[in-house]
Amino acid sequence: MFDLTGKVAIVTGGGSGIGESICHVFAQNGAEVCVLDINSAAGGQTAQAIREAGGKADFYAADVTDQQAIIALFERIFEQKGQLDILVNNAGVAHIGTAESTSEADFDRIYNVNIKGVYNCLKAGAPLMKKSGGGAILNLASIASTLGLPDRFAYSMSKGAVLSMTLTTARDFIKDGIRCNCVAPARVHTPFVDNFLAKNYPGREQEMFEKLAKTQPIGRMAKPVEIAALALYLCSDEASFITGSSFPIDGGFINLNT
Repeated sequence: MFDLTGKVAIVTGGGSGIGESICHVFAQNGAEVCVLDINSAAGGQTAQAIREAGGKADFYAADVTDQQAIIALFERIFEQKGQLDILVNNAGVAHIGTAESTSEADFDRIYNVNIKGVYNCLKAGAPLMKKSGGGAILNLASIASTLGLPDRFAYSMSKGAVLSMTLTTARDFIKDGIRCNCVAPARVHTPFVDNFLAKNYPGREQEMFEKLAKTQPIGRMAKPVEIAALALYLCSDEASFITGSSFPIDGGFINLNT
């Protein structure tokens, strides 16, 4: 089950965190992974690690905010690989702030990466998936897509848009054999969390980490590989009857918090 042998997958933001784990899990299950990241060192390291482990992966430097560059890159990948079966729109940035404290520059940055970046990859990838006879698209949303989280104004806006894009994309391309779903994680222990704590709570990192972890009823943050396992299922043939759905993976945050 969950065998991706013979499938070509593009994963944006594959250089670290959730994207890195998705790249590894997909490769471990047979996919040929195209690792896209704006950070060439990190993305290249992910692809190299996959190859050293016996998997298939290539790195491509990519800025998801640049539509023409993304379209050209996707077409180049399609020419090289001959198909596109899976697209994971994982690249994204976080932001903390209210409508009052969020600057216009920060708002525009969140929009350009988290919303326009997903749109650019959908615009580039959907025609190639149609040529391939169908495929699976997975977008990275968040519990912030549907919940009112404090100090997450711009980030929540962007992830709400990702959810909406997921639903409309699933509807628009269902007749082309293209499925589109999203996953909605709560807090995941990624390098972003560690960097945030080091910057904002120097000397109190462990204390604040425990505090953030306990906001999930399950008592801890998710591991990136746990998000990757759900991504593997949703992009595999075993999930062929699933489209237009959002899957919370939140340690009970949505339904068990009181």
